[in-house]
Amino acid sequence: LTFKNKAYDGHGKFSPDGKMIAYLTQQIPGYESDNWRIAIYNLTAQKSEIISEAIDNDVNDFEWALNSKSIYFHIDEKGYNPILRINLSDKNITRVLEQKSINHFSLSPEDNFIIYSYSLVHKPAEIAKVDLKNNQITELTNINKEFAEQVDVRPAEQIWVEGSNGKQIQVFVVKPHNFDPNKKYPLVINIHGGPQMQWQDNFRGDWQVYPGAGYVLAFPNPHGSTGFGAAFTKDISTSWDGNVYNDVMKVMDHLENLPYVDKERMGAMGWSYGGYFMNLLQAKGNTRFKCLASMMGNYDLEQFYLGTEELWFPNFDLGGPPWEQKELYAKQSPSNFVENFKTPTLIITGEKDYRISYTHSLEYFTALQLKGIDSRLIIFANDGHWPNYLKSMPLYYNAHLEWFHKYLGGDQAPWDSKHMVRNKIFE
Repeated sequence: LTFKNKAYDGHGKFSPDGKMIAYLTQQIPGYESDNWRIAIYNLTAQKSEIISEAIDNDVNDFEWALNSKSIYFHIDEKGYNPILRINLSDKNITRVLEQKSINHFSLSPEDNFIIYSYSLVHKPAEIAKVDLKNNQITELTNINKEFAEQVDVRPAEQIWVEGSNGKQIQVFVVKPHNFDPNKKYPLVINIHGGPQMQWQDNFRGDWQVYPGAGYVLAFPNPHGSTGFGAAFTKDISTSWDGNVYNDVMKVMDHLENLPYVDKERMGAMGWSYGGYFMNLLQAKGNTRFKCLASMMGNYDLEQFYLGTEELWFPNFDLGGPPWEQKELYAKQSPSNFVENFKTPTLIITGEKDYRISYTHSLEYFTALQLKGIDSRLIIFANDGHWPNYLKSMPLYYNAHLEWFHKYLGGDQAPWDSKHMVRNKIFE
């Protein structure tokens, strides 16, 4: 039906009247982070039309209205996932539910309300409904009430910092449990992976684990993040060390001057692209952070191109193979700047990671060891590009807490990671 589009089409849903198919479409071939748009295929005319071009962000999911005249959908937008409605006749878009990190939603059979699941940084997932006639919200579950009452679960605060090109950079900040405004705390900044994704105001364990140990946590959405327009997202492609790096440095300039942050005790962590960013900090001769934690990150970009199972990704994001982009690979590959390495680093990887091979971490660790830089390498033998939540995450979190305690002085980790391994608490 849509073979003429050389980019991705999928997630089709028939309209209730059976006359149309709505589906999600991308328009840039080979670019996995191109905006998802809603398109309508008219079965009678046998033609497609994109109807959501006015929305310059990713569409995540959608539902047909019962009368087949409008569609409800939710999007990535500045750290949240609001629900919107678009009329097919005039493409007019109205906002149904604002500033919620919505995981899933479903329209009632009569189209009179929406049931949705959502969470916030300080609130684990619950289910609610919104009345489409008066926009009244009713909470349907409160299953995590007891948990919330027992634990000082911290909310996220938003800070906006001017970054590259005058763009405002969103930062979520989570303060330590039992926060005292008169004290100064160590800070850890967490750089997200993707790199085309967004940190959201939704519940995650790590957003509470580290504040629970006495750290201020910062989660920036620099250039390359989704939710701030297609151009903002695409800016990072072929420029992994460009505006995104400058954004993070400007964010740190702001954070280290907050009255409750001890700028002598700051660390950084990241996974996937965020792990690469930790390695990039080393390459640039970092002096700002006392320690780093690099998880599943790129170290040698030439090896990445030839070793990943997602070959279309570096073909677009790095502009093609290394023999065609020699200067780009040479400039942006941390492996070319070992002489600048100086920061103690925790490295975590999975032996079954086919996105970014665990051999990146082996090479990185070896370079640090040869230079006499304190470093620790953990390889999860049965994990891929993310540790197994049940088997591996206890050690994953514990190892971070040990590392941060050693260099930043937060609370001690609850267990000895070496004993966890010997006792086979994880596999």
